[in-house]
Formats: sequence, C-alpha cells, structure tokens
Amino acid sequence: MKFNVLKSYLLKKTGATEEFPFDTETLVFKVSGKMFALVGINDNPLRLNLKGDPGKAEVLRELYSSILPGYHMNKCHWNTVILDGSIDDSEIQSMIDDSYNLVVKGLPKAKRPI
Repeated sequence: MKFNVLKSYLLKKTGATEEFPFDTETLVFKVSGKMFALVGINDNPLRLNLKGDPGKAEVLRELYSSILPGYHMNKCHWNTVILDGSIDDSEIQSMIDDSYNLVVKGLPKAKRPI
C-alpha cells in the first residue's frame, strides 16, 4: 500500500486527524484525541502501528511474517504492520477499521464521532 493511499484511507475515518506529536517521522492518526494508527513516514517499507483485539492481534502475527508486536507500544494490544506488499490492501484496511473501531468504542459516548 502506497503512503498516499494509506493516508487517504486513514483520514476518511469519521473525526480522524493527523499530527506529529513525537517527532517529524512518526505521523499519528487520532480520533477524539486518541491514537488509532501511527505511520513511520521515512521507513522503507512503510511501517504502520495499529491497535487490535489481543487474541486477533496474536493470530495476525502467526499468519503474516510482516506483522510484529507493536514497536514502542503495548505489545498485547498493538501490532506493527510492515507494508512490504505481502498483505492485501483489503486486509490492511480491515485492520485499520478494527483499530479505529476499538478506539471509538473505548471513548465516552459524548466524544464518539459516530
């Protein structure tokens, strides 16, 4: 998945914003102030951190060698996805959807964008 396609998909999520809160290399996507995706914009190939259900996150790591425990994140809840072309875009989009939905579900009802 190319960076522009990835960024566009992430920003299409209701209430999604982007910022560089840590450094100039890690682009963070948030909903209501909570992170749901991080992209290492200078990584080649790109690396994408996504939140996931702990059980499903572990299964994805077993299925794909390009999915690792989340770099600098809670490894139970976050995965790092190496965008090297080995995973279909539709699967990556599904993981993005799951991450976004988990974060939104954890928000107080008054802060949920949907």
